[in-house]
Amino acid sequence: MTTQTVAPNKAFADLDVRSYPPAQRHALIFDVLGKLQPGKGFTLINDHDPKPLYYQIEAEHSGEFSWDYVERGPAVWRVQVGRKAS
Repeated sequence: MTTQTVAPNKAFADLDVRSYPPAQRHALIFDVLGKLQPGKGFTLINDHDPKPLYYQIEAEHSGEFSWDYVERGPAVWRVQVGRKAS
């Protein structure tokens, strides 16, 4: 497994979590979310619908992030996640 770095200040860099074990994915994604500057984001690439992640983000950071599907499977899911500008 390779370590993946996402440029947290580049708008919509790719964050492909498919090669990570499921137990590590949310921690990785929340680490990236925590580093995002307002108006920046990333494209989450996953092998299933990350809807439970959306609910977790909303529960912990209500209204702070945008969530826009770009591709809805069946093999690949892409979601643009961004920190809303203040």
